[in-house]
Amino acid sequence: MDTPALSIQNLTFRYRPDGPWVVDLPGLTLARGEQVLLRAASGAGKSTLLQLIAGLLDPASGRVLVGGQDVHATRGAARDALRGQSIGMIFQTFNLLQGFSAQENVLAALMFSSIPRAEHAARASGLLRTLGIDRPDAPAEELSVGQQQRVAVARAVACRPMLVLADEPTASLDPETADGAMRLIQETCRSEGAALLCVSHDPRLAERFTRHEDWRGLARAGGGGGGAA
Repeated sequence: MDTPALSIQNLTFRYRPDGPWVVDLPGLTLARGEQVLLRAASGAGKSTLLQLIAGLLDPASGRVLVGGQDVHATRGAARDALRGQSIGMIFQTFNLLQGFSAQENVLAALMFSSIPRAEHAARASGLLRTLGIDRPDAPAEELSVGQQQRVAVARAVACRPMLVLADEPTASLDPETADGAMRLIQETCRSEGAALLCVSHDPRLAERFTRHEDWRGLARAGGGGGGAA
């Protein structure tokens, strides 16, 4: 049996030693290439969960395995390398590097990949071209919102990650634009062979996923809902 793209085991986290549990998740597994919508209300802790999966926060207890590798068993540069090679992230606000071109934003992600450096430029330009960016040298801030999202998707899959995490990717978009953006994310992940975990409270996304998980159903009683995003 293939190693899952993501396996979460008894994961807990709180921001203060005496504070409420923001994340208290007994388990969640995504198969390789699987696409899952995790539905959660604002403030339930879903953004915190994604930061735990990506190794940007350390849990109080539990394990996060991406492609069988324990994210929190590594530190410093080793964790950065694991994140860069195995995990792509798509943020609601895109988080593109201002003052850098679309091409440079994708190249920055490739710095942490296992793809040979000599192939970086071709990989970045090829992805941007496939995703409809015809001005790869334009500064990110000069691109339209839709184009910026395409650059963010290219950056997320540039390193051929095992797993892509999408945090409320359609929250600020109108219905028509949101549908196109989600289709782009899903089709790109599918073509790149990446599993997708999308967390959102947007009910419009439900019909786009065959597997839905509800935060309240996954978390232990009393877990989550601690006021974090």
